[in-house]
Amino acid sequence: MTAASPAKRPRVRFAPSPTGFLHVGGARTALFNWLYAKKYDGDFLLRIEDTDRQRSTDESTRAIFDGMQWLGLTWDEDVVYQGANVARHYADAHALLDSGAAYRDFTPPSELERLRAEAEARGDAFKFDRTLADLSASDLAQKLANNEPYAIRFRVPEGTTEWPDLVHGRIAFPNKDIEDFIILRSDGTPVYNMAVVSDDIAMGITLVMRGDDHISNTPKQILLYRALGAEVPQFGHVPMIHGTDGKKLSKRHGATAVGDYQHQGLLPQAMLNFLALLGWSSGDDTEVMTLPQLIERFSVQGLHAKAAVFDTKKLEWMNGQHLAHMPIDELAAIVAPMIEHAGLSTVAELTANHAWFCGVLELLRIRARLTDEIVAQAPPFFTDGVEYDPEAVAKQWRDAAATADILEATHDRLASLGDWEPAPMEEALRTLAEERAISGGKIFQPLRVALTGLTVSPGIFDVLLYVGRERSLTRLSRAVAFLRG
Repeated sequence: MTAASPAKRPRVRFAPSPTGFLHVGGARTALFNWLYAKKYDGDFLLRIEDTDRQRSTDESTRAIFDGMQWLGLTWDEDVVYQGANVARHYADAHALLDSGAAYRDFTPPSELERLRAEAEARGDAFKFDRTLADLSASDLAQKLANNEPYAIRFRVPEGTTEWPDLVHGRIAFPNKDIEDFIILRSDGTPVYNMAVVSDDIAMGITLVMRGDDHISNTPKQILLYRALGAEVPQFGHVPMIHGTDGKKLSKRHGATAVGDYQHQGLLPQAMLNFLALLGWSSGDDTEVMTLPQLIERFSVQGLHAKAAVFDTKKLEWMNGQHLAHMPIDELAAIVAPMIEHAGLSTVAELTANHAWFCGVLELLRIRARLTDEIVAQAPPFFTDGVEYDPEAVAKQWRDAAATADILEATHDRLASLGDWEPAPMEEALRTLAEERAISGGKIFQPLRVALTGLTVSPGIFDVLLYVGRERSLTRLSRAVAFLRG
């Protein structure tokens, strides 16, 4: 065990609220926890915090599951639903009441609103005065006998609450700045901090790693752990994610839901690699890493305290790097259904012509950053004919008669070849260029438009090879007829 290894088997959790889709910030938090668990042979748990019944939806829960599964962030035990644990939250709150760590507050909501408004009018921050809840034994008994509603408030002790944060170092809060906060509402439902602490204790969580917007909740939760006689876990608060303008990431910066990127041609391994580098570094300049490499290199020492920047262009570059280096069979499995969806072929046909399909993918992925871009380049290899881009025609076929003559000669020279392979094709066409005292480009560029309809494509001899003899010669004949028509 290294010095940085945890003293006991780690148990970490990701605890999203099902009130929307899986946000990239949540996915990044989940990833950091998942990497920590994998690095130190621990457990990664998923808890759905669905106690807000009005805002929680089954659709959002499914979106969280789908996003996690697409990224490959699998969890080790059954999903915990916080809403199913309200009875335990209630019991833990009453245990604090019984021990004297909490007290009943019968103050009517209208009175609290009045006091809060008065404080605001004075320019003060409202803080609950526990003397408001002081009752004589007889008054308390009477209110209980009348079944009057009450909230349960935690009795914040004197002193300071501090912890060694794994990201920010020592953080301390004077307890005098923390009001006696409610842990159980008058309707018997727990507030966030009570439910979280109760669940984390029950789940045996050893490290709480989450966004630094939760820092203000941490002293309250530490106080609850101690009052319940539980071991306080470690805490690490990772920075917020900003857009390139330095402001908190939001929809104005583009897509913020993981599912949106899944459907924009992103590879999950590229998304993971990119997310890992939002607030963490491996200690050197290495940026492109596989998931096993991320696990091997991950450490909390590499977590940053400053905000990370979500740069979509960097994400697309990262995706291009993974596209270029992933095993071609894996890429084929991803792209084949996309080719079928585009109406260019079927998965069955691509499976039957697997070697040819992989060869086409090798050509196309070089010029692509997204899998969508591979599909966009694919039609010339699948369709019988091509449409000529007007700009390509204007640029490469300006002299129609001369171009038709060159393409006809190109057709005849290629048709005479015994082997349909790049080397003899190139030799034949370069010889043709020499015979006509023109550069190779004067043949290759018009040929590219005839084969693809475009001015840009993979290497022209590779295009000839994978388009095939019959289709290539047919397209040349069609181009000649078009130019002479």
